[in-house]
Amino acid sequence: MLKLNLKREPYWLDLVQGVRIKVKPATTALVMAARHAAALIDGKDHAAAGERTATLITELAKAAILAWEGVGDDKGKAAAVTPDGIAALMELWPVADAFEREYLAALYLLDAEKNG
Repeated sequence: MLKLNLKREPYWLDLVQGVRIKVKPATTALVMAARHAAALIDGKDHAAAGERTATLITELAKAAILAWEGVGDDKGKAAAVTPDGIAALMELWPVADAFEREYLAALYLLDAEKNG
């Protein structure tokens, strides 16, 4: 049985080393918009699979992240949440990996349920 228990309101995720992000729920519309944005950046089949995945994760983060804690600029001041800042944060492999794992966890479980 498929359980419809996805989050409906923004929520916080703990990523790495004191970094927390507040995200919008991972809806179909949000994920599809991120896929579309990634395709426009990468160009249909021109990027390697790893590059496409990294671009998708970055675009998903840009669409989802509303706020953060524990992210600073090069002077140690709290950094504003901007598309460029989110892209820079997703350049850090441990952060991008944690974001993908934690943000999409409910969708992965949902996929496992339908295939189970």
